[in-house]
Amino acid sequence: MIIGKVVGSVVSTRKNENLVGSKFMIIEPTEGKKEKFIAIDNIGAGIGEYVLVALGSAARIGCGKELSPVDAAIVGIIDDGEKF
Repeated sequence: MIIGKVVGSVVSTRKNENLVGSKFMIIEPTEGKKEKFIAIDNIGAGIGEYVLVALGSAARIGCGKELSPVDAAIVGIIDDGEKF
């Protein structure tokens, strides 16, 4: 799991049928490699918020999409913590 900041959103009108109705956000990691990536968002994170992101198979389980092509999922919004 990593900490990242939501820096944008992605709109996709055509996608895998298992992803219909899903929201996608652009995440910028706070540590390590700073390459941005896309994560599915089922909890309603907003731009500018810091979030916990699960990766790999944990992402599919964490967002309830075990049969979907998901590599990253927002699983929590950080309310308070040390400066990232």
